[in-house]
Amino acid sequence: MAQTLEDMRHEHVFLGADHQRNERRVWLVIALTASMMVAEIVAGSMFGSMALTADGWHMSTHAGAMLISALAYLYARRQAKNPRYTFGTGKLGDLAGFASAIVLALVALMIAWESLLRLANPVAIDFDQAILVAVIGLAVNLLSAWLLKEDHGRHAGHHGGHHGHRGGHHGGHDHAGHHGHHDRARGKDHNLRAAYLHVLADALTSVLAIAALLLGRSYGWNALDPIMGIVGGLVIARWSWGLIRSTATVLLDAQADEEGLAEKIRAQVETEEDRISDLHVWQVGPGHHAAIVALVASRPQSPSFYKEKLRGIRDLSHVTVEVTPKVAA
Repeated sequence: MAQTLEDMRHEHVFLGADHQRNERRVWLVIALTASMMVAEIVAGSMFGSMALTADGWHMSTHAGAMLISALAYLYARRQAKNPRYTFGTGKLGDLAGFASAIVLALVALMIAWESLLRLANPVAIDFDQAILVAVIGLAVNLLSAWLLKEDHGRHAGHHGGHHGHRGGHHGGHDHAGHHGHHDRARGKDHNLRAAYLHVLADALTSVLAIAALLLGRSYGWNALDPIMGIVGGLVIARWSWGLIRSTATVLLDAQADEEGLAEKIRAQVETEEDRISDLHVWQVGPGHHAAIVALVASRPQSPSFYKEKLRGIRDLSHVTVEVTPKVAA
């Protein structure tokens, strides 16, 4: 039966499988961090503790950074069906992750710089009070990290079912659901990873601070405190660089080769009579990839014939096929 234009239309919703779940987690961590921030600032003001007050304002920077992630989730979800976004809003999380990675890098530089200043100009340390603040901060950050940690063992369905349609002999595309609801891979959520790295970075600085403060109190090694700060800054900078690279790869539509999708497409489609002349594969959201496949065929078939061959490839959500007859020599 011939398909109508209405049948051929489809949505481009390429959000991650756990988008709403991850969004709730980030908002919960923001509430937890903000509550702790207010408690520390109030307690510091009441009891005259500069260490508590300073740590409270420090936590506010992480709450602000995580707010980027939360707002990205919210906007991507609300605008997921907006036709202005040709391939949906699935990559908004990567944009937020990139911005958060820049903030994380700046935090690392600030920690390292402040530590260098402390190393050059030592200050008196109230060890007992500083250790208490570091332990409280570590507890909050470990709880936050647990809430934000991705559950890689779960699999969930993708958003949007199969909306295939037939095109003419020269081209066509579809929004292909290659697997059932429970069989789609989750994909990397860089937005959640950015929030996770922020709390993990704070936890790392707390662990290093506790170790340095305990040794400083016991043996008088006051220089360990700024030295640990420098070490922590370098580790956090390395984490941020890794996140910058992975998110930039997605934002620049680099060839998606981690899953070997290009090789799988060639293996499924190419024969002696059908050869791929041009192939583009890129990520459009966590667990979602798009592909443009240009074929030169001795005996051309309809685009739907070739797209049917690709249905077994997981994470391939949107396929455009162009078929060109091979010109006899």
